[in-house]
Amino acid sequence: KWENAEKGCLECCIKCLGGIPYPSLIATILLYAGVALFCGCGHEALSGTVTILQNYFEVVRSPVDALDVFTMIDIIKYVIYGIASAFFVYGILLMVEGFFTSGAIKDLYGDFKITTCGRCVSAWFIMLTYIFMLAWLGVTGFTSIPVFIYFNIWNICQNATVLEGTSLCLDPRQYGIIPLSDAKTVCAGTEKFYKMCESNELNMTFHLFVCALAGAGAAVIAMIHYLMVLSANWAYVKDACRMQKYEDIKSKEEQELHDIHSTRSKERLNAYT
Repeated sequence: KWENAEKGCLECCIKCLGGIPYPSLIATILLYAGVALFCGCGHEALSGTVTILQNYFEVVRSPVDALDVFTMIDIIKYVIYGIASAFFVYGILLMVEGFFTSGAIKDLYGDFKITTCGRCVSAWFIMLTYIFMLAWLGVTGFTSIPVFIYFNIWNICQNATVLEGTSLCLDPRQYGIIPLSDAKTVCAGTEKFYKMCESNELNMTFHLFVCALAGAGAAVIAMIHYLMVLSANWAYVKDACRMQKYEDIKSKEEQELHDIHSTRSKERLNAYT
């Protein structure tokens, strides 16, 4: 009895593990890791940018409700909150769709049947995932802009430290951060310049933006992985549906042949009698 119970538990565990859609699971883990990296690091990098602008460039928040750099940063933070929540839910939906497709393929002739609605849901997820992949490509390109800006600032700090007597300046106006009428230039040789170059805010913010860029790239890879998984699942479900229709027609024809044969046998028996 103990061996039978142990064997039954083992078969049950193997059956449960076999029903897990591992490609969808891997894509979901990659998506969550990428989104978490992008949202967490991006949020902290934006906070570090605010600190750098206020402490070293002396940029102040506009007293009126104007669309200045600080307002833009606040808007981007709220967008990050929305991205984190939306893709947490979307990852769960894609995992559920993976379980649904696996169940539809493995339990084709069981109680669970493939329906036209199921195929439409898979096609809808393919289209939606393709749109999200394009959106994440745009997010990746947008995230590369602050990485490029901070790389230039870091490079200027390195050159000003190595080369003595150089006249290097940092002007946020050339990046469109502040209006052209505001002169907030920080040049090499000043105390603010060396404090900023030696501060932890600059180094940490630069690396946080790099990590956010890596997270956006991971989300793009996850979307591509999802597209491959969803396309394969949709093709499998479509083929399985055709096979199911073929088997239904075949069993119906066999039943009709059996009924015809039974009818003829009865007619022969009656004629003989």
